[in-house]
Amino acid sequence: MNRVSMTVNGQQVCHDVPPRMHLADYLRDKEHLTGTHLGCEHGVCGACTVLLDGKPVRSCITFSVACESRNITTVEGYDDDPVMQRLRLAFRANHALQCGFCTPGMLATARDIVLRLPDADEKRIRIELSGNLCRCTGYMGIVAAIRSVLDELREMPDPAVTALRAALSTPAIIPIVHEKTMPVFEPAEPMNGAVEREQPSAPASPGRGESKGKGQHINGEFTLPFPPEQVWSFMVDLPMVAGCLPGAQITSQQGNEVQGHIGIKFGPMQAAFQGTAQLELDNEKRLAVLHGTGRDTVSQSRAQGDIQYRILAAGQGTRVEIDMDYALQGPLAQFSRSGLVQDFVRRMIAEFGRNVTRRIENPSSADEPVKALNPVALFFGVLKDRILRLFQRRRR
Repeated sequence: MNRVSMTVNGQQVCHDVPPRMHLADYLRDKEHLTGTHLGCEHGVCGACTVLLDGKPVRSCITFSVACESRNITTVEGYDDDPVMQRLRLAFRANHALQCGFCTPGMLATARDIVLRLPDADEKRIRIELSGNLCRCTGYMGIVAAIRSVLDELREMPDPAVTALRAALSTPAIIPIVHEKTMPVFEPAEPMNGAVEREQPSAPASPGRGESKGKGQHINGEFTLPFPPEQVWSFMVDLPMVAGCLPGAQITSQQGNEVQGHIGIKFGPMQAAFQGTAQLELDNEKRLAVLHGTGRDTVSQSRAQGDIQYRILAAGQGTRVEIDMDYALQGPLAQFSRSGLVQDFVRRMIAEFGRNVTRRIENPSSADEPVKALNPVALFFGVLKDRILRLFQRRRR
């Protein structure tokens, strides 16, 4: 973990974050500034654009550790900005937004155009906007809004905007932070010209809550009233494990590799993933890692990740610790960082634990389908828990 400090919307903030956490995740998950939207997560759509030291950047491909001691402005921090005051009025007057998903990024880019290109014509504006995608407006209203602001400033210059333009033309000096340096690794020379081959190893065993760099991380656990040997025997049987997860089904199996699908429904989000998974086992440590990839047949989103579970003795029973690292690409990626969804997954883990208990207690029930979850009740249950936690934090 790295401790990263920066100024966000005029406030000094500091958080411990993984080295590969992007700025968008820092803003959304650590500062709860959800006006920064995530779309493609490849720096293409521009929805996540924020200002870094006054200049627009793609926060989905900017590492938060690279923003140490920098100044970040998101859509929540534009209240006193003279350019943004004009742009907001112009966007409303020219009907430059519909669903609003792209609007925070559009406003950041539009502000940059107004300050950097005071004489821009329509062609130039469209070129500058090419990095911000919108699937609602057809861009006509957005271009018209920016043109109207530029025309107003040409006819009646605003001293505050003029000062911002002058400051933008002055190169900023970014301090170099020397607190942490990256180690340099030299490749080792093989002895006697031999070619070193990577040897298969047991599953990695990271600490609890420690991400392996695959995107998002969730952990959970549950306790079972059975000895560890019995639980381990059950948990390495993939068809039995899949049978305890609502919506999951294995269609074929060859050794420790399976193919199958899983359906998910949570509030407005529905997905039906089809893919493959491979299980790695460390019988001595009772540690298993399930590597999986899949594609949603509805949205064509792609998912990949690891689910690690560890079997530990706990008094007269067994504790099962679960760590998940996953990454989503495509339309569903915007949901993957939601704390609401992470709470949903933790509830799914708890429900999975109850199903495992029932199956071990009654092996004859293995052929019975798992009772489907009530997505509406689950959604509002998670929402209620988060609201209660929010009020508890405010009382402190």
